[in-house]
Amino acid sequence: MKSAIIVFPGSNRERDMAVALRRASGHDPLHIWHKDTEWPEVDLIVVPGGFSYGDYLRAGAMGALSPAMRTVKQRADRGVPVLGVCNGFQILTETGLLPGALMRNAGLKFICKQVHLKVEAAQSVFTSGYDDGQVIAVPVAHNDGNYFADEDTLNRLEDRGQVAFRYVDEGGGANEAANPNGSRRNIAGIFNQTKTVLGLMPHPEDAVDPRHGGTEGAALFDGLVRALA
Repeated sequence: MKSAIIVFPGSNRERDMAVALRRASGHDPLHIWHKDTEWPEVDLIVVPGGFSYGDYLRAGAMGALSPAMRTVKQRADRGVPVLGVCNGFQILTETGLLPGALMRNAGLKFICKQVHLKVEAAQSVFTSGYDDGQVIAVPVAHNDGNYFADEDTLNRLEDRGQVAFRYVDEGGGANEAANPNGSRRNIAGIFNQTKTVLGLMPHPEDAVDPRHGGTEGAALFDGLVRALA
């Protein structure tokens, strides 16, 4: 599997993502500078976490206007899988590749901790390494992770199976106590309509080594390698 990671001024998770991709695929991903529009064909594009442009205007808003994102959108329209994590999720909503928006956390504080997620849809290239309804533990680290969309959009996401991950407690219950940031309907990650684009706030790339406290993010990358082989 050939992959590429888009790197912006302020990105800080591209190396974590590269380690996770290399562990799963055996190949080093390309690192694409945000100004580059010409780069080789790849099987997977990743928009990583961090604070693109320092989030000075709005989380992900300036990153979404980077030249490289024009190429990302063109390739996404052709069906190339695109994964956006944390700031990458914010950028994907700002570009319109995913619906909704990521707002300030409900508690107005930066959150960095382990959370539990329920896999809501295992039928995608991103989630095929999991089972429907499986509960996994991965870390979050964000200030603007409060997913918001209007009721009509939320209903469409639910009806079309576009909710990928939901914040839950250890037993799988999607309740207020399990919601770290106030996201509507405890949504932690969503797909586009064809499930070729995934955005999520938690960091599966930081849950692939037992020395980091868990390995339940590894199945996402292992599943991607098998699906895109």
